[in-house]
Amino acid sequence: MSKPTKQIHLAAHFPGVNNTTVWSDPASGSHIDFASFVHFAQTAERGKFDFMFLAEGLRLREQGGAIYDLDVVGRPDTFTVLAALAAVTDRLGLTGTINSTFNEPYEVARQFASLDHLSDGRAAWNVVTSWDAFTGENFRRGGFLPEHQRYERAESFLAAAHTLFDSWRGDEIIADKATGVFLSDPTAGEFSYHNDHFDISGRFNVPRSPQGRPVIFQAGDSDHGREFAAAAADAIFSRHGTLEAGQQFFADVKGRLAKYGRRHSDLLILPAATFVLGDTDAEAADIAHEVRLAQVSPATAIKFLEQLWNRDLSDHDPDGPLPSVDPVVGENTIAKGRASVRMYRDPIATANEWRAKAEAENLTTRELIIEVTGRQNFIGSPTTVAEQIDHLVQSDASDGFILVPHVTPGGLDPFVDKVVPLLQERGVFRTEYEGTTLRDHLDLAHPDRGAEPAAATG
Repeated sequence: MSKPTKQIHLAAHFPGVNNTTVWSDPASGSHIDFASFVHFAQTAERGKFDFMFLAEGLRLREQGGAIYDLDVVGRPDTFTVLAALAAVTDRLGLTGTINSTFNEPYEVARQFASLDHLSDGRAAWNVVTSWDAFTGENFRRGGFLPEHQRYERAESFLAAAHTLFDSWRGDEIIADKATGVFLSDPTAGEFSYHNDHFDISGRFNVPRSPQGRPVIFQAGDSDHGREFAAAAADAIFSRHGTLEAGQQFFADVKGRLAKYGRRHSDLLILPAATFVLGDTDAEAADIAHEVRLAQVSPATAIKFLEQLWNRDLSDHDPDGPLPSVDPVVGENTIAKGRASVRMYRDPIATANEWRAKAEAENLTTRELIIEVTGRQNFIGSPTTVAEQIDHLVQSDASDGFILVPHVTPGGLDPFVDKVVPLLQERGVFRTEYEGTTLRDHLDLAHPDRGAEPAAATG
């Protein structure tokens, strides 16, 4: 019996907090002007995407004691942007990254429940943690948390939020023409949650939202992160976008679900993916090369080099070989701010791997940095890219992709105009939205309704 064809899930990532955007491109626009968010979201909705993904930066990143000049300066508040986008979109899911290390369950649950009401059931929460004491200095409870404590807090944070969401059943509010609105259940909204991380009780003041709870995303790749996703997330934002790595990650995370009483379809694997389109594969390859050169200028290459070497390399020649000295092991004193620091568990081993690759392939420092700091997942004509995406999803390397264009906000338009119709012709992507909520789009069970039993697949 042949394996059933999987439907592809597509989403769009408004970048901002990364180095993928080509700032020098004339088409590149503002990351603060609301018009940019509107254009991006409405393009994604025109393409019938599941959702738009908005990252978050809680502090301006620094390198060498100065503001990190390779990143966007400024990031509007996530909830404010998503709430505004709810008014200019009708079906697109609205996913926001909100940190569990520096926030409180009551305020975050209240904000997401409100967003779910405002959007008629399209809210999603990407639950992240932060180890970064530098970012923590912005908060009353700043400082360092070891990895296991970060995830313990995140798990407890999410459980507390679920307690708040579930404190309303959804049928407690009754409108009486004579006496006004009243509660049929006087205990509606009452909650109590106590452990080593949170000691809270009271009454949650936002009634049950259209999805019951927002869709939960998780983005960690460590063993703790994978386990957290298997236990509590609806989707995981992965960095494994190639066939072999994707299949290994897919099998590993989905294989953890059974012990939590969950099925393969209860958790979606959605890697981030970049793309470059051309009329032909050769033209796309040429464009992709130019994009990478723009993304990793000589100055950028040195910045990335310093993040691993943990020392000032401003005098290093980006067109020469890698430094002969070894990285400084220990606290990174060059780069500050989590997203700006690429985490290397063994900097010296990584440096030696880079040296071996550079020697074997005769690469300069800049050429090496271009190779190791990022890759373009899909390069080719629209037909080629559609085939690549479909192959990876049908091969269980993912359930779909979160697309990150290198031009904002208009970089998504060519994909929607040229690739989406080809996926629709192949019968693997919707031509119209069939439901109204994000859970509908992702084919996830509603927490109030449950799901019919089904055999695990994938």
